Amino acid sequence: MNKALFLDRDGIINERIIRGYITKPEEFTLIPESLTLFAWAKAHGYLTVIVTNQQGIGKGLMTEQDLSNVHSYMCSLLADHGFTPDAIEFCSDLAGTNSSRRKPAPGMLLDAAQKLDIDLSSSWMIGDSISDAQAGKHTGTKTILVGDYSEIPEADFICAHVGECAEILIPLG
Repeated sequence: MNKALFLDRDGIINERIIRGYITKPEEFTLIPESLTLFAWAKAHGYLTVIVTNQQGIGKGLMTEQDLSNVHSYMCSLLADHGFTPDAIEFCSDLAGTNSSRRKPAPGMLLDAAQKLDIDLSSSWMIGDSISDAQAGKHTGTKTILVGDYSEIPEADFICAHVGECAEILIPLG
């Protein structure tokens, strides 16, 4: 079985637009420190799987093609640094719906695990919202929550910023 590094997109790989949505490539700004996560995964035999809630589609603010364009741009930026995500899972369901895929539900992680033969107990979920940590916990992954949190029981580790995640992962190689 494979092990994976599951990464939320907005706030981990790219700068988050507060109260907004990235609907076109020119709005996507890569967080340079996220490259250390891809490098760690590659060096230690982990697949990289991006799992992202994208309710802007459900709200009609963007289309799946718009999202595909953003993801193509993201993948080209990552490829410039020698990295290619193994999978991208997204959920366009609106918050408040009974969705099995929208984080904190585990559906995106479970779907990727089935497709890519991933051992979830040997994997990590890194995100910047409590729902990311909850989705990871629902599947049995280890979790890192990035942001200004204190004493969040849902996460195994808490980092102030993306760059600190590698400090947790590197010794665990």
